[in-house]
Amino acid sequence: GQFESEKSASRTIGILFAISMFGVLMVLYTMFRSVNFSLQVMMALPMAFIGSVIALVITGQTLTIAAMVGFISLGGIASRNGILLLNHYLHLVRYEGETWSKEMIIRAGQERLAPVLMTALTSGIGLVPLALSAGEPGKEILYPVATVILGGLISSTILEFFVRPALLWTFGRKAGERIVETTTTEIPLIEESLEESITQT
Repeated sequence: GQFESEKSASRTIGILFAISMFGVLMVLYTMFRSVNFSLQVMMALPMAFIGSVIALVITGQTLTIAAMVGFISLGGIASRNGILLLNHYLHLVRYEGETWSKEMIIRAGQERLAPVLMTALTSGIGLVPLALSAGEPGKEILYPVATVILGGLISSTILEFFVRPALLWTFGRKAGERIVETTTTEIPLIEESLEESITQT
């Protein structure tokens, strides 16, 4: 019946989520050549999911299939901010004479604040009407998706500048030093594509 169909769909989405997260981890390792930095980026997921769960609780929703789809979509958006910030740490040390210090981490956060906020705003503003459409006919699927993504964007953007620096300072400095010593180029096109997107908007 319907219960079995929903159970099967939930299982399928769970499997696809696991596969997609593994794929993201492999791509990150290809970019950074560091398990540590790859996992640092993946920490964006729990930071985002915190806000998503809170948003679902506040709006009185449950974990539906549509909400699960929202979690999968949120994963990619949240990870991008982590990539931008970690790559900027490496850029400052490699090309601008910074050391792995608290001052460098603060500088990177200040210089990447506007791009990260812009990414969150451009992704989230379009979802606001859907997140406010509770009970409207035809919005039964889009409403939980928008709620999950919007809540996750808020928490991940805020925590990105508090949790991320602490994680790097505590666990990532040695890995960052190894990356700088063993590579000579930045992660391809991330800085350039970011600047182009800002210019276009």
